[in-house]
Amino acid sequence: MPDITVTGQAAIHFDGSQPTILHSLEQQKQDISYQCREGYCGACRCKLLSGSIHYLHEPLAFVRNGEFLPCCSIPATDIKIEIP
Repeated sequence: MPDITVTGQAAIHFDGSQPTILHSLEQQKQDISYQCREGYCGACRCKLLSGSIHYLHEPLAFVRNGEFLPCCSIPATDIKIEIP
């Protein structure tokens, strides 16, 4: 399973026990804003610096190129992200 590296932090191994990247980040006590879990509000928007993600369902919030919503995605490969 892939690793999630938050800039300036140790890598988190995504083993599939958590349903999304957001859940994995929360489990590791990462400070990340969110208000939903369905890709609607966009408050959890992060920068995807490298690697690729897979959306479990297409987000309803606007997502710019180079950004993604961890509330409704899983890593497809090892990823490096920045949490604003």
